[in-house]
Amino acid sequence: MRNCIRATGAALCLWPFALAAQTSPELAGVLQRLDRLERENRDLARQVQELKEQLAAGNHPANSVDPPPPQPAPASQPTAEERLDIQERRLDELAQSKVEASQKFPIRLTGMALFNSFLNSRGNNGAEYPTVAAPAPELGGATLRQTIIGLEFGDSKTFWGASVRGNLYMDFFTGTPPLAQTFRLRTGSIELDWKNTTLLVGQEKPIFNPRDPTSLAQVGVSPLTGTGNLWLWLPQVRLEERVSFTHDTGLRARVGVLETHEVPPYENVPVPGGVTPARPGWEGRFEFYHNLDENRRLEIAPGFHYSITHAGGISIPSSLFSLDWFFNPWRRLEFTGAFYSGQNVGNLGTGGINQSYVIYDHEGEAIRTKGGWGQLTLHTVPRIDLHLFAGQQDFSTTLLNPGDIGKNLLFGANLFFRIAPNVIVAPEISQLRTVYLVRGTVINNHYDLAVAYLF
Repeated sequence: MRNCIRATGAALCLWPFALAAQTSPELAGVLQRLDRLERENRDLARQVQELKEQLAAGNHPANSVDPPPPQPAPASQPTAEERLDIQERRLDELAQSKVEASQKFPIRLTGMALFNSFLNSRGNNGAEYPTVAAPAPELGGATLRQTIIGLEFGDSKTFWGASVRGNLYMDFFTGTPPLAQTFRLRTGSIELDWKNTTLLVGQEKPIFNPRDPTSLAQVGVSPLTGTGNLWLWLPQVRLEERVSFTHDTGLRARVGVLETHEVPPYENVPVPGGVTPARPGWEGRFEFYHNLDENRRLEIAPGFHYSITHAGGISIPSSLFSLDWFFNPWRRLEFTGAFYSGQNVGNLGTGGINQSYVIYDHEGEAIRTKGGWGQLTLHTVPRIDLHLFAGQQDFSTTLLNPGDIGKNLLFGANLFFRIAPNVIVAPEISQLRTVYLVRGTVINNHYDLAVAYLF
């Protein structure tokens, strides 16, 4: 019996050595990982101890004298293989969160998936969101055509001391709904940005009118198109210069040349030789700003446009004066808008109303027009914004005939409710009133519920 106990004890003592001698490669890997976890636990314990000591030191009075903290036991340094493994994991994480161009500069994907359900009364002119009211059966439906996809890019490298950045935005608004949507370019630009100067080439709104009302119902064209907002996205080159008068007051001056989008003459009168489809136009805008405090700001900006329409060898001037503004007298309240007055401005986007100029007896004459819009924004609570807006476009009736449009007016309201940081639910209601000479007024009521996912 005693000999048996001795034999058993000897076997137990020799068992770890026998096990080590017979360890498989898989078991060896497990043991290595256990060693690594043990080292990481020691490092974590050391960091926690250091954090506790820092917190304890921060709670002591400034004139107290603390005993020297205990020195932690030196931790073993990670091996080259472990460092390589950590770097590979970090690179994998970066690859999942970054898009990179072939030229090795970062590109950011942005935009919004926008779903609209809408209902129009019988003055909808057959459109989802009409810019001119005209008799038509009631129209309702839903669409994703106003979804926007954008790319924003920039480069840490400089060109003549300027940083290079740009963007490109597209949607699916052209084509015949509901199935024949077509990918469409909206806006895009490349910018050279110095400290006080920016040079931009691309396709944007007119230089004199950069502002837009706020809406998720009318996105395929700028909100209040045809009722005071000249919106066409046009190819252009512009230069911006920024001047600071004081810490809170300054001037942003923009001047440039753009390519207009010319329209046929009034009532599509045939023109021998046709109409030159695009012409260069000169534009400028001069924004004066003043910061009342950290939360309140005043901006006011006069602007201008000048170009010449060529139709059948006849030159018709296109010119206007504009004024836009932004003012928030209270941090929860904002008032913004724009106004213009001029002649022959259909080449800048009047919502499909072709009343820009007339041609008769080999002579041309521009039709005068004026318009504008305003929006009142109330930031009620952190997740809810209320927008009240109205716009109007008036045409001089001197050269018009009965049945033509004398005035186009729209007013409405919407509510932006952020159910999540990047998800907005926005109900909107508006009324469009188009006044026809002699014929009277046609009204369209529009009801819209939008859901936007920002990315």
